[in-house]
Amino acid sequence: MKLPAFLNPKGIGGQIAALVVASIIALHLIITASFLINRPDRPDPFSVGGQHQLAFAAQLLAAAPPSERPPLLSDLARAYPQLELESLPAEAAPAAAETSHPALQGLTRHLGSHYRVFALPLSEHRIGVVLPDGAVISANIPVQMRPPFWGGPWMMTLLFAVISVTLLGLWAARALAAPLSSFAKAAEDFSLNGADAALPERGPEEVRAVARALNRMRERITGLIDDRTKMLAAISHDLRTPITRLRLRSEFIEDESQRGRMLADLDQMRSMLEAVLSFLQNNRRSESMTLTDIASSLQLVADQFADMGHKVSYDGPDHAMATVRPDDLHRCITNLVENAVRFGTETTIRLMVWTEGAAIEIEDDGPGISDARKDNMLQPFVRGDSARNMDKAAGFGLGLSIASAIVLAHGGKLSLHDRKPQGLCVRIHLPREQHKQRAAA
Repeated sequence: MKLPAFLNPKGIGGQIAALVVASIIALHLIITASFLINRPDRPDPFSVGGQHQLAFAAQLLAAAPPSERPPLLSDLARAYPQLELESLPAEAAPAAAETSHPALQGLTRHLGSHYRVFALPLSEHRIGVVLPDGAVISANIPVQMRPPFWGGPWMMTLLFAVISVTLLGLWAARALAAPLSSFAKAAEDFSLNGADAALPERGPEEVRAVARALNRMRERITGLIDDRTKMLAAISHDLRTPITRLRLRSEFIEDESQRGRMLADLDQMRSMLEAVLSFLQNNRRSESMTLTDIASSLQLVADQFADMGHKVSYDGPDHAMATVRPDDLHRCITNLVENAVRFGTETTIRLMVWTEGAAIEIEDDGPGISDARKDNMLQPFVRGDSARNMDKAAGFGLGLSIASAIVLAHGGKLSLHDRKPQGLCVRIHLPREQHKQRAAA
């Protein structure tokens, strides 16, 4: 027989229903145990025993002649020391019997109507008994008073039950929500290099089904990226051979100008293939995070471009440590500086460091980018110039995309800003420390 969905113990609905039932049962067990331990209808054994002993002593004294009562009272005091029996003068008894106190009512029932019971005014647990002939004795009987509401067993039981059920509910909520949190964390740390472990398939049946679906989706995405990269790598490899043959054949062109243009076109085709393949393979890089002096890396990039005759300068501290992927960061800054020197005459690499992280700015004095196109410029194959034809000054539209992917892999952010009076400022925000490796988006 198949149970309804909400009663299936492997599903979320069934587990919530089981939790509610378990909480109700636990609450009833706690209240029942408290009732059995602290029964309000059960009299105090010591108090009841003391009443019986006092009743027996009073009846025994009443039956004895007055001359024999003093030694008999002494014997009873030794036999029942907890009663602390004493003889009182007849004037100590009130005119009317007091029956408002529960202990006095019980003792009156034991003794009968010929005896009068009263509470001594200056003692909390002291009771006096008037014998039928008018003699008065007193005894000490502890009286169990009704506890106040806030300190009674019922309130303590209720508080204990509420706390227990609340803790049980919090534990159950955490057990149900923990797999969902792991899904969010796995999606945030998803990597295409296959380094991340698969999602654990635990929890309710619905959660396990979602984990299985996400794991299959990860496998399909990784497989698609692998197939795409392999296909483009094969195309790039196969195209290099005819490009090489065309380059060799172009050497035999007699017209020098035609030969130069042919060689330039072939070089541009080879560069395009390498750039596209590099962009696609960037998502598969698995370089480890390393504590690196990023100030020295930026100075190195500035010196390399200065050696090639470009006006590139570095502005920042001499040393600044951060946890990054050194080769990826070097490649990112190199791509940005290449764009800067392509469109401008002077470029500045600026580094600013604070406690939480660091900011890197690459400024140039070129024509800049309009505000309407800044967001699109970070997309692949989007070039800064509006012309469709390619020349030596135009790139392939991958430099900013690769740089943005590298920055995102570090948990940072890349943004484009205007430079005054003209030019472009590419700003990179990097956290100081990386606790986990991230894959490039």
